[in-house]
Amino acid sequence: MRLRLPEERPTEPPTGYKIAHPVLSQDGTRAGFTGVSLGGAVPYGVQDEACCVYGLRHRAPHRRCDCGFHCVHDSATAEAMLCTAEHRAAVLLEVSVLGAYIRFEQGFRYARQRVRSATVGPCACGAVAAALADAGWGRPGWRALAAACAGCVRGRTALSLAGFARLAGDGLRVRAGSGVVVGDLPAGLGVSELVAEAALLQARLDWFQTQLARLDEGGPQG
Repeated sequence: MRLRLPEERPTEPPTGYKIAHPVLSQDGTRAGFTGVSLGGAVPYGVQDEACCVYGLRHRAPHRRCDCGFHCVHDSATAEAMLCTAEHRAAVLLEVSVLGAYIRFEQGFRYARQRVRSATVGPCACGAVAAALADAGWGRPGWRALAAACAGCVRGRTALSLAGFARLAGDGLRVRAGSGVVVGDLPAGLGVSELVAEAALLQARLDWFQTQLARLDEGGPQG
């Protein structure tokens, strides 16, 4: 006897949430995302169709396979994944679940999706993100990007949030999430903490001055 799953016919595509790493093509002409788990080796666009990551010829999502896009029902569950060390640089996506899907207790596995919005976390320094910059890793033909403030971009390959949205296309909205505004002091920083920070900065300055003095003592080479 063949088991038949109940069918749903929603009037509007269900909404889901997931995390992913933004990516930029090697030639800088395309932008998209790559997953953090099973399908992480295959970057996808704002509107894309899933295929079986095992190379099987069935259509995703197959009931007896793990293939297909994955998402969860609520944003809080997806945001919780951003707390883990390996996912800190990922962004939060809001997606429309399209095509055939299989519903689970916490989310969907489905055939097609449209990424509606991406929320970028703070820069590694804690400041609000102003750009997406080269993260130092990637996939063949794709550079992974990570949040960066204006002061931390430096000479890395980077796109503004609006520039990434334009390059990705299909009406994608990209916004910066929470972070410390450059020039503001972190909440809860008291006098003793400020003194400690000042002492640390002075120690660094002394070290640099020592290194410069050593270079001067060495004189010109050659």
